[in-house]
Amino acid sequence: MGEQSYVKFPQEVIDEYAALGVDLQALFSAGHLGTRMGVQITEASADRVVGTMPVEGNTQPYGLLHGGASAVLAETLGSVGSMLHGGSSKIAVGVDLNCTHHRGARSGLVTGVATPVHRGRTTATYEIVISDEEGRRVCTARLTCLLRDARPGDGPHVRPAD
Repeated sequence: MGEQSYVKFPQEVIDEYAALGVDLQALFSAGHLGTRMGVQITEASADRVVGTMPVEGNTQPYGLLHGGASAVLAETLGSVGSMLHGGSSKIAVGVDLNCTHHRGARSGLVTGVATPVHRGRTTATYEIVISDEEGRRVCTARLTCLLRDARPGDGPHVRPAD
């Protein structure tokens, strides 16, 4: 659990980041928190980001998937979509996240699918639907990210200053 699997990227994204010497697997991973929670991103483009997370290890005291765990999955997927929309010259910073929890999940994997609601020059908003293994909606979330210009030191996706 926790190891990043291969993510399917559009060829133009692979080419853009390869030209900058960027490791896409590291850039579009779920980070340390997502790794601890077992988040795996399986598909990533500005139009659709898909990822999974195990329920086991991410539960609240009643044995149900923790709402905060759903929020982590949602923010991860929406942020990846926002980063892909913004391109290599921008970084995406979450500024608003809301989650509606529809039903509990006690076991298995949940799958999140993020799709754009708005993609502008300075903000991007994604709806994230999280479902259980039977396809039942567990959570609906919406994430808005600020897209700001990347600066040296912002992270692994920024090339060193010339």
